[in-house]
Formats: sequence, structure tokens, C-alpha cells
Amino acid sequence: MNSKRVLMIVGDYVEDYEAMVPLQILLCASHQVDTICPGKTAGDTVITAIHDFDGAQTYSEKPGHRFAITANFETIDPAKYDALVIPGGRAPEYLRLNQDVLKMVRHFDGEKKPIAAICHGPQILVAAGVIKGRECSCYPACSPEVIAAGGSYIAPSAGMDSVHVQGNLCTAPAWPAHPAWMREFLKMLS
Repeated sequence: MNSKRVLMIVGDYVEDYEAMVPLQILLCASHQVDTICPGKTAGDTVITAIHDFDGAQTYSEKPGHRFAITANFETIDPAKYDALVIPGGRAPEYLRLNQDVLKMVRHFDGEKKPIAAICHGPQILVAAGVIKGRECSCYPACSPEVIAAGGSYIAPSAGMDSVHVQGNLCTAPAWPAHPAWMREFLKMLS
């Protein structure tokens, strides 16, 4: 297997499973992964949150772990990476306000490099303007944004464990989709 360089954009209150599990899967598959966050440098951490589906009308949020940042956001060159991962949680709602984050997403999309986004991660895709005329899965609460941006929302199957691939986009509704989401993303990297 050819090892690829993968960039992961995270921020405080990124969903714990949606950052930790893909990182571990990609590393197990011998890919190099750099994690970045605006305003942070290698050696810093972000706070994660664990979102769970426990019978309420929406997901609950519990404290997660510290997630390590491995590269400096300010000096990162997206051209040196083969693919991008955008986890969900609350981080995307403010990361999408950062113009440098949006430029990075546009770079990956413009070069047709694989982009994996899950849960609230597609909020960043919407803000970067790369969803119009395309299909995208996401957490259902984000579907109005996908539709308003001119995209087609692909609803999750029962249990939130589905994945949707269109072109270079690999999107999923939430962490229960990890097996399907990462399986498809790994195919895109091969």
C-alpha cells in the first residue's frame, strides 16, 4: 500500500470519536496524518467532546480527551498533502469562519483530492462553497445548510451508519458510520 499524507483540521470541541478513531485507522493503514488547528502549533492540544445518542431529542455532549496537534497551522502547505479529513462536533461551526481553513478546503477540492467529512464537518464544505450541485451526507441538523448551499442532502440510513461518496467527497452522518466511512476513504487513498 502506498502511504499517503493526510491533513486533519480540528478545533476545540471536535467530536472525540470523529477525530480519534479516523486518526488511528489512518495510522494503522500506514498513512501519515498531520493534525492542525487555527491558532495552535505542534505540541498543543484541543479539547474534544463526546456526542452520544441516548434517547433525547438531540445528541448529548460529554467531556472527551485532549487531542494532539502535530503540525503548525500557520505554516502548513496543503499542496504537500494527498487528502483531507474534517471531523464533526462543535468545532466546524467556528472553524468555517476562518478564511485560511476555507482556502485549504478549496485547494483540496480544486485538485480533486479526497475529502472525508463527517457529522457537522460538512458545514466547512458549505462555507468553502464546494457543495453546490453535489451530493453530501451530514448530521441531519446540518441538512438545511447543505440544501441552502445548492447541494443535495443524502439522508442517513437507519442507525446513522451510512456513507456517501461522490467524486472526491466521502461524507457520513455521524460516528456510527466510521466502518463504512473509513472503508470508503481508504479506497479513495489507494
